[in-house]
Amino acid sequence: MTDETTTTDRAARKTRTGVVTSDKMQKTVTVLLERRLAHPKYGKQVTRSKKVKARNDHDAKAGDTVRIMETRPLAKTVAWRTVEIVERAR
Repeated sequence: MTDETTTTDRAARKTRTGVVTSDKMQKTVTVLLERRLAHPKYGKQVTRSKKVKARNDHDAKAGDTVRIMETRPLAKTVAWRTVEIVERAR
């Protein structure tokens, strides 16, 4: 494997932006991901949300907006890691 393929693979990983809802675990934070889409029949904008657990490498606290990246499973329920803190909680 060359360096070029590894950077391409890493760039292909999913990244999402969400809000930290819990930081009570030791190395993990819970991140709320929200997406808006049009209802298939009625066309009204609806919000769908999902909570994921991410490895907290950047000392994110509850209320912070963070960018997370998909990674290999790090624990039973953890398959994401924080990339950066976009905005600190006020």
